[in-house]
Parts: sequence; C-alpha cells; structure tokens
Amino acid sequence: MSAVKDPALTWDYERGRKPGTRVRTRRDAFARYKEDVQRDGKPFFPHAMFHDTVMSLVVVSTIIGLACVWYFTSSEEPGEDGAGWLGPRYTEEADPGTVSFVPRPDWYFYFLFYLLRIFKWPNTVVLGTVGIPTILLILLFALPFLDVRRERRILRRPVAVVTAILVVISMGTLTYKGATAEEGVGGASAELIDAWMEDNNLPESVRPGAELFAESNCVSCHSYDGVGGNIGPELTAIGKQNDAAFFIRYVSNPQAFGNSVMPSYAGLGEERLQDLAQFLEASKGG
Repeated sequence: MSAVKDPALTWDYERGRKPGTRVRTRRDAFARYKEDVQRDGKPFFPHAMFHDTVMSLVVVSTIIGLACVWYFTSSEEPGEDGAGWLGPRYTEEADPGTVSFVPRPDWYFYFLFYLLRIFKWPNTVVLGTVGIPTILLILLFALPFLDVRRERRILRRPVAVVTAILVVISMGTLTYKGATAEEGVGGASAELIDAWMEDNNLPESVRPGAELFAESNCVSCHSYDGVGGNIGPELTAIGKQNDAAFFIRYVSNPQAFGNSVMPSYAGLGEERLQDLAQFLEASKGG
C-alpha cells in the first residue's frame, strides 16, 4: 500500500522547506480553531469585546503617554526656547487683537483647501468643495458592488491600478500645492502694491486706497492679482460690477447686504473709505 501524502507536508517539500513538529502542531491547532469557529461561531461577548477593549486601551494609552511626554518635557516659553522632546507647547503667544491671522486647515485638508483656488468664488466653489468630493465618495462606496470579480492579482486589474495611481498623484499634488500656497499675511509689501498698480493699469491717484487695502489686511480673506486668501471673492476686477458709492456703503455695513462674515469697516472714516472705494472702483482687471 502506498502511504497517503499529507497536503501540508507536500506543499512544503515542493518549496524546499521541511516543516517541523512545532509548525505542524500550530497548523493543526489553527485548522481545528477554524473548524470550531465555522461550526459553532464566535460570540461577540467576550471574544470580540475583549479584543476591541484591549486595542482601544492601547491606542488611548499611547495618546495619553505622548501627551504627557510633550507636556512635561516642554516649558511655557513659546517657540524653540520652550521646546521639549516632541516640540514646543505653542509657537508664539496668542494675540486676540490680531487682524493678520490667516486660518489654514489641517494638513489632510490641504487638497480641498487648494481646490478653492482652482474653483473660483462664488460660481464654482460649490463644485470644488461639495460636488467633486461627494462624487468621489459615492464612487468609492459603490466600487465593491460594481466590481464583483474575484481576480486579486494586481497585473490583471489595470483599470483599478491606474485609477489608484492617478488618485494618489492628484491628492499628493493638491496637498503639496495647498501646503506651499502663499497667503497674504500681515498686509502687502510696497513692491506688491507697485505690482498691483502696474498689472492692473491703476492710476496713481488710487495708490492711497491700495495701501489702505493692504494695511487693513483685506488679503487675509480676499485675493487680489493672484495674492491673498480665498474666503471671500476675488477683487481684481471688482470695479466692473459697482461704483465707489456702492463700495462705501458695502464696506461700512456688510451685514445690510446679507454678508454676516465680513466685519464693518465704518471705523476707517469717510475720507479713508473714499480712498478704498476709489481703489476698488478702478480695479477692472487690467
């Protein structure tokens, strides 16, 4: 009689490996475990609950441990002077009266942050912030139902591989561009004001308004000539839409026009508001 071959032993011999007693014992134990689970099931309590509890405890303990290391190795001095093993507690003291702070998202939202520069406010901003991400999420959720093939080899799935590569490249590029995008922090320099005047063919008479536009840090929320924030509308060609009288009324009381985000600049005074309004009126995009 010929001996019956053990499939596990044959598998290893064909690949040049000879399983030992310990390996065979563990394989047999795992096979019996799988049979028991398939026959009797695995109750949520206490098995799954115990695993989840242990993993949650490990994650929370790690976070608490890192927070303690960061706190107890650093000091209250801002910046590098107070840095510990994991960095300083804060980079600089908070200034509640600042008007030059430009809010930026966390790094994992930089791609969406940069989409706001591609899709201009207000006509297409909804497409960039809501439309595209929503469509991609729907496709991601629907993918397991659309592609039901059992093929798992990467080389046999060219469409999925190419799509994944393009998504990674796109997300990486947008994240990098969003992280390195220049913002109008602390007003604009004299060189930048000169560039505004030249690029948009502005008369010299509106320079005081341009300087006031920079000093008031309007570029924290608005972009002008490609520089600034993207919270509010782009103002390079805003003069094509309204005149100076309208801009004075709007800037003095934005809430009256339904804008609950922009603060009132009535405190600038009539003369300075007139300078700012003339600058905006002259801004017709070159």
